[in-house]
Amino acid sequence: MMTLEEAYRLGSDVLNEAGVPDAGTDAWILLEHVTGVSRTRYYVNPRQALSKEEEERYLSYIEKRKKRIPVQHLTGVQEFMGLEFIVNEHVLIPRQDTEVLVETVWEDLEPGMRVLDMCTGSGCILISLMKRMQTVSGEDGIAGVGADLSREALQVAEENASKQKVGAVFVESDLFDKVEGTYDIIVSNPPYIRTSVIKELQEEVKLHDPYAALDGKEDGLFFYREIIKKSKEYLKKGGRLYFEIGYDQGEDVKKLMEEAGFSEVTVKKDLAGLDRVVFGV
Repeated sequence: MMTLEEAYRLGSDVLNEAGVPDAGTDAWILLEHVTGVSRTRYYVNPRQALSKEEEERYLSYIEKRKKRIPVQHLTGVQEFMGLEFIVNEHVLIPRQDTEVLVETVWEDLEPGMRVLDMCTGSGCILISLMKRMQTVSGEDGIAGVGADLSREALQVAEENASKQKVGAVFVESDLFDKVEGTYDIIVSNPPYIRTSVIKELQEEVKLHDPYAALDGKEDGLFFYREIIKKSKEYLKKGGRLYFEIGYDQGEDVKKLMEEAGFSEVTVKKDLAGLDRVVFGV
């Protein structure tokens, strides 16, 4: 039977030869997922043998990853804002870039506020905000609603809310069609990739992320226009609208918000120095 060390080396080599990015990292994540062995335990006893079932399962995962199925779809989870979220082929995999959006909203968030997360997907944005406020303020949390057109995505979001023990409400809605009430904050990471660019994305993204969650139509700004146009009806007086954006969309989205009557519109950069968030009152 194969040892941990042999399995890790084989997995790394196979993924490297297939040109998979971060091959060693992915080989390790899959090995840990299958065996439950931490890095500490691995270094203590790298010659520990895998069971026949573990070996078969691990090699199966390596073959699937070799075909560019995202490692998160194989493990079924992704960490975001220090929390573990359930993911599958029906939702975008939460990415570190989006943590900038969460942190930006957090700066203005107060207990008792009502928050709408438009195009909620896995629910990671809304749930992260609710969980942090719950931790900081105890019972004085925030009321959160997540809207998405995809019923399958909402099922994932509901599972994540249950897992994190937050009372988020999710509604199946084509943007604002089924949304009720007004909110202190509307936040959204909408589809924003130009249709013509999708074919150029990594295989993990263009083949395995839901197309509807990527496609921002011809110029990538379709959903920004639609959300901005309607959002004033759903924002309380002094309410704020926050967007994640593509690296080259800051000025365009800022202009759209200003033309719709938003003030104090600000473009915020991510850790790489790229435009990532636009928000205004």
